Amino acid sequence: MLINGKPIFGRVIFAHGAGAGMESPFMQDLAESMAELGLEVIRFEFPYMQKNRQDGKRRPPDRMPKIIEAFERVINAYAKDDIPLYLAGKSMGGRAASMLLDHPAIRAGFVFGFPFHPRGKPEKLRTEHLIDNKRPLLIFQGERDPMGSLLEVKEYNLPDSVQLHWLNDGDHDLKPRKSSGFSHEEHKATVVNVIKGFIE
Repeated sequence: MLINGKPIFGRVIFAHGAGAGMESPFMQDLAESMAELGLEVIRFEFPYMQKNRQDGKRRPPDRMPKIIEAFERVINAYAKDDIPLYLAGKSMGGRAASMLLDHPAIRAGFVFGFPFHPRGKPEKLRTEHLIDNKRPLLIFQGERDPMGSLLEVKEYNLPDSVQLHWLNDGDHDLKPRKSSGFSHEEHKATVVNVIKGFIE
């Protein structure tokens, strides 16, 4: 299929995190990089974020059932042709994506900063739904992510379908400290290269 005269090899529905909408610099950068691979990237906003944008008030995210419902509506709107369909999400959006991988149209999921637990509450794990996951889920995680660090996550019993890709010294946005010798741009490029290799 051609879009704007370019061949499209897959479609990615990309969901935002809890605090920043679909136009955040992080999402903008990754969406543009994935588009350069020949992927059609669909960004959208959950209802609470749409209201935030309309009136300028800052609301907390809706509860997960409402988030899932909104995400599923977008999936169903784009699952009507033969283009391979993938889900992606930043943090909360990635958690929601991981809960929808059993949708029959979905090939795999990509998560950027999985919120394995709330900040400061490592005992409240959000991994139960991953145990029965069958489709590939690629999680790109900073080593010092406060919502799931390398030291914490390596102790979790995750299924083989969950593929963890660690970014050196990265935080929840995959951003390393300058002293690490790595850069945010390098980490985002690594993410895109892994996605490219997976899809190919």
